[in-house]
Amino acid sequence: MPPIKKHVQLSMDRTGKSYREVHEWIDDPEKKNERHDFSKVLVHAKMFEEKYGAEAAQEYVEHLVADLKGKFGHVVEDSEALVADALKYFGAR
Repeated sequence: MPPIKKHVQLSMDRTGKSYREVHEWIDDPEKKNERHDFSKVLVHAKMFEEKYGAEAAQEYVEHLVADLKGKFGHVVEDSEALVADALKYFGAR
């Protein structure tokens, strides 16, 4: 998962705004797991939209997407490589 600094830079690149408050809220060490709970995306996005506007709500979602890719991106890459190797081993490729 990218650090807050990286999330802020990604927001700057996308919107021209840092949305630091959004990223710091999500990554609060004491509540990080709770705030990354996908079952609460609609509630949290609505909160950010009411407080900072629709773009902030979208940046909240973008933060979660970046974290998801960071956590699981390597799993997909590793499994694709294993499948390719197994297919080659058994002469299927």
